[in-house]
Amino acid sequence: MGKLIKNHWARLIIMSAAAYQVIAAIECFVWPKIFWDFLTHSLDGGVKPIPILQIVNLIMGLVMIGIEWPLGFIAGSPLHRSLEFRLAILPLTALSAALIYQGTNAAIYYLIGMIVYFWGYSEGEIICDTPWTLPKRGRAGGASRA
Repeated sequence: MGKLIKNHWARLIIMSAAAYQVIAAIECFVWPKIFWDFLTHSLDGGVKPIPILQIVNLIMGLVMIGIEWPLGFIAGSPLHRSLEFRLAILPLTALSAALIYQGTNAAIYYLIGMIVYFWGYSEGEIICDTPWTLPKRGRAGGASRA
């Protein structure tokens, strides 16, 4: 059996969360609701009459799908290979998802994916230039054959 590659697993979790976030943002255009409205109604201005949080969630979800899939012009770029960038942007994306009522599950999935990415980062995993590939490793023993 092979070794678990955490960044591939986290990528699948984040793509699922991003798809959920996009669907939640579209649903929130129809039924605008802040998750925290049981505590305060001061955040209601973020979803109605101008759909600010819906647009933010839609854009962030599409950006995360574009980074995690990745899009052709992003694949292999330093932005795509950077675990640090992902660990910096994921809390903001999870926060925006947690603010709307329909996006709370996406926020939980983002947190799980962030934990898995951090686990892989702490073990020294890297993201390869070519998406969904494994890092190349040298021959055992260090000697090369001529």
